[in-house]
Amino acid sequence: MKLMFATTAAFGAVAVAGAGLFGDIITDLLKIGGIGLVVDRFGPEINKAFNTVQGFTESEATMTKVVPILSVGQGKFIGAVQVMGPRTLVQKVKAVAQLETKFAGTIRLKAMVPIESKKVVNNIRRVPGVGVSGIVDLKL
Repeated sequence: MKLMFATTAAFGAVAVAGAGLFGDIITDLLKIGGIGLVVDRFGPEINKAFNTVQGFTESEATMTKVVPILSVGQGKFIGAVQVMGPRTLVQKVKAVAQLETKFAGTIRLKAMVPIESKKVVNNIRRVPGVGVSGIVDLKL
């Protein structure tokens, strides 16, 4: 319970700080070019906020990075996530492909797949050994 409260408080502090410092700029970038521009410009700052909330310190062996989510089929950036894994593998990740399907008719499944490109045509090149460690929720 204490951990949940501390995590919620930390997210709130990050949101307040981010809104004061970057709110107008992020809103303008979203209007101009969308998620891709916001992640390109503010990805490192968002990543630092995630690491602070999680109490994570990067090392030579493990790192994190914020990348856009690419909706497969639409080819549009629809959000952003933090990925985590071995440094050499995380450096290869350019986006996360979101794949959706239904299971048993009523259950919607979303797979988040770290990939090597921001463009997905027919070939999704997964980066094995890297996982999604956080989701960026942008209020539009």
